[in-house]
Amino acid sequence: CPYLLLATFLHSFFVSLLSYPPSLLLLTFVGSRAYSPSVEGQNLATDNVSVIEGEMATISCRVKNNDDSVIQLLNPNRQTIYFKDVRPLKDSRFQLVNFSDNELRVSLSNVSLSDEGRYVCQLYTDPPQEAYADITVLVPPGSPIIESREDVVSEGNETELTCTAIGSKPAASIRWMKGEEELTGETTVEETYDRMFTVSSRVRFSVTKEDDGVPVDCIIDHPAVKDLLAQRHLEVLYKPEVKIVVTYPEGLTREGDNLDLTCIAEGKPHPHQINWLRVDEDVPPHAVVTGSDLYIENLNKSYNGTYRCVASNAVGEAYDDYILYVYDAPTTIPTPTTNPVNTQDSRAGEGAPQKIDHAVIGGVVAVVMFAILCALIVLGRYFARHKGTYFTHEAKGADDAADADTAIINAEGGHNNTDEKKEYYI
Repeated sequence: CPYLLLATFLHSFFVSLLSYPPSLLLLTFVGSRAYSPSVEGQNLATDNVSVIEGEMATISCRVKNNDDSVIQLLNPNRQTIYFKDVRPLKDSRFQLVNFSDNELRVSLSNVSLSDEGRYVCQLYTDPPQEAYADITVLVPPGSPIIESREDVVSEGNETELTCTAIGSKPAASIRWMKGEEELTGETTVEETYDRMFTVSSRVRFSVTKEDDGVPVDCIIDHPAVKDLLAQRHLEVLYKPEVKIVVTYPEGLTREGDNLDLTCIAEGKPHPHQINWLRVDEDVPPHAVVTGSDLYIENLNKSYNGTYRCVASNAVGEAYDDYILYVYDAPTTIPTPTTNPVNTQDSRAGEGAPQKIDHAVIGGVVAVVMFAILCALIVLGRYFARHKGTYFTHEAKGADDAADADTAIINAEGGHNNTDEKKEYYI
């Protein structure tokens, strides 16, 4: 409705007059009377601004195809900040950055929450035009704080951490990282005074001994700040890890030898007690236990059995076993042998399959196959040479003889004119 637009314009005009100093009243009146151009072809524009508290914001009122119409900037209370290039408002934080026929650009330094709101760009046309720039003030949160339900936690138990980010606008978001693993927390947002927010996040998880010393990060995400985090290193208590190492001998344990075992135990806290025992039997009376070492001299077969090292701390206890088997003393100088360092059984190697030299076996098989092949070749050549026609004495005169004796006699005389009897070897 034209009347409503006119009333709005007059209201804005008279409100702005109240903020002018007396010296500018006449200028304002004349300016408003002098220019009443058509709005056709002109376009007034501006942009919303987000600014961090304490920093500077810039408001730009832009006109396309301006025909000398007057531009002014008003604050959220509709008080004139700048009329053309003149600042009626007594706030030195506003400074003119640029003024031309097509732009009025103003800066506002040291922005505070009270400066937040809708600013108005006005162009005195007929009817007047307005464009709105919303200034949003961002307030970064304070340094986050991590609190733990307990300072130290035993392996297998659950721990709880809480991270709090105080006084932000808008509300911050919180992420959790344990080493390279992302954790999921429960977030609570509380609105405080003047549209400010306090955000807290709580995370729970079970720990293992591998988590000891691992950093847990509370990461704050907020448009007004980057790389804001708090960190806490986990302190995890765990029971000992126990391992028995054979210091002597290096090979098999035989009668008359000495045995020296060392028990290595690591835990948090460090094991306060290390004990040696023999499973189901008593330790030999002359065995010597010195701290984590067990020493037995002049071994014999009655010492066979399982020897156990038990270590304990405030979290729990653990053990490792060594099986002793004493061999007969060698009657000849044996070939030196070395058992693996990690063996826990002095019988290592007993009953185990012996190493086979596959090269020797292959050579023997090759020789045997070669001999068989040679024999087949020799037999083949022999049979080939002896294949042909053979004559027996009986065959030489049997046809002309009346009986066997005559045949033999005739054969001895040799009858060349008789038909040959052939006999083949197959």
